[in-house]
Amino acid sequence: MQESPFYELIIQRGIEQGSRETYVKNILIILTRRFPLEDVQPVVKVLESIRDLDRLSEIHLSAIDTPSVAAFLQELDSSVK
Repeated sequence: MQESPFYELIIQRGIEQGSRETYVKNILIILTRRFPLEDVQPVVKVLESIRDLDRLSEIHLSAIDTPSVAAFLQELDSSVK
């Protein structure tokens, strides 16, 4: 059975949305684990606005090395603008 291009587009968008949500979740897990006393909620809105999966992958790695949530947010804000 051949699937329609529209169906394939919907499936692809669903996969991309799931990947974005997973990246955001994993970044927040890293930040929360590394900085349990800091508020990570300001990061959520910025992360959710990013659509590029490659960029989210870079941000994910950056979360591992950042010295603080504030530094991470500052770097994130400067890279999104």
